[in-house]
Amino acid sequence: MKARSLQDLQPIRQHLAEARARAAQEAAARAAAARQVRAGQSLFARAVGPVQPLRAHGRVVHAPAAPLPLPRHRQRDEQAVLREALSDEFDASTLLQVDEHLSFRRPGIGPDVAARLRRGHWAVQGQIDLHGLRRDEAREALAAFLRDARRAGLRCVRVVHGKGLGSPGRAPVLKGKVHGWLVQKQEVLAFVQAKPLEGGAGALLVLLAAG
Repeated sequence: MKARSLQDLQPIRQHLAEARARAAQEAAARAAAARQVRAGQSLFARAVGPVQPLRAHGRVVHAPAAPLPLPRHRQRDEQAVLREALSDEFDASTLLQVDEHLSFRRPGIGPDVAARLRRGHWAVQGQIDLHGLRRDEAREALAAFLRDARRAGLRCVRVVHGKGLGSPGRAPVLKGKVHGWLVQKQEVLAFVQAKPLEGGAGALLVLLAAG
């Protein structure tokens, strides 16, 4: 569009002047940077002295190795392990229902669930035998078993901990630890002492949350 008066040309002239000023500043900055580079090269040459380029060696020059990726998967695995860590100091005795049969049910789970679990309403789909293992071994084995069972979509499993008759003082140490470990696992909805033919006081039937 054509300018109709000198007043219309004034903004255009101002814009061109500003553009020329910016271009001059950028050119001056580039020139100063180039002078600085040349000065550095000259200083290096004076410090090193005469040099002679190396002859071609014919060897392949490999690009530097790329930095190793961040171990994000390992970090997530370590965080998951921390979340799944089971404490040996957890006392589950106050959370257990002890009548003629020992049982546990998580808050919000009805009392009929324990009764149906004891009657065999859910078929046992997997089992782990911790009998004879040391405490640390049993804890890790139980945590891994429950994790795998949950991933496989199992609902009812049997955990054999033994009656403790072979322990010093014939005290069932592992049995109490297993109770505490199971109570700490949120996927464990309930557990009951197994029937005599299924292990009795040396085993538990455990109901897991649906995956």
